[in-house]
Amino acid sequence: MVDLLGTMRRLRAPDGCPWDREQTHETLRPYLLEEAAEAADAITAGNLPELAGELGDVLLQVAFHSVIAEEAGHFTYADVERGIVEKLERRHPHVFGDVQVSGSDEVASNWQAIKAQERGGRDRTLTERIPSALGALAREAQAQRLLQRERPGGAPQAAGQGDVGAVREALRDADGEAGVARLLSAVVAFARAQGVDPELALRAHTARTLQAAEANP
Repeated sequence: MVDLLGTMRRLRAPDGCPWDREQTHETLRPYLLEEAAEAADAITAGNLPELAGELGDVLLQVAFHSVIAEEAGHFTYADVERGIVEKLERRHPHVFGDVQVSGSDEVASNWQAIKAQERGGRDRTLTERIPSALGALAREAQAQRLLQRERPGGAPQAAGQGDVGAVREALRDADGEAGVARLLSAVVAFARAQGVDPELALRAHTARTLQAAEANP
């Protein structure tokens, strides 16, 4: 990591690379999303050598943002590293402290309680709990899970069903943007009911479609 940070500082130096010097947190945002997605693709493909390279690209983004922040006096990579280590230790008192847990369910419950304590007891809003940069299908799936857990019986209809009937009903009214959105929500609920991650399923389908097109130009 020391070498990587040194390389990034050299690229950002006055006599470094013009492109790297022009970048900001905002301009790098698409690359951060892209590199994370490509790492996920390597995992899906089971290609571990490729995964090693893609994780390097993700780490590059961490270094890039850290050096930009360092230049502006906002934070350094050491702050990033220290913060995540402290967070992991704080949120695993059953490993680094004397808390006893009965299993993973209690670990998850404690994790949420500790996160609330870190915010001074303030609960995050529903919107704050789901990153807006997630793919639309992944974000809808997370929203449905959250609503079903936090507001049982009060979640939107599509989020509470997940059967073929709900998809067919939404299909009948799939007119215009709002109608298509309801249909997609119903399909996400259906996928979840089948134990399928809709985001990963569609990504895999798209990859197969592109591969088939490349094989038969």
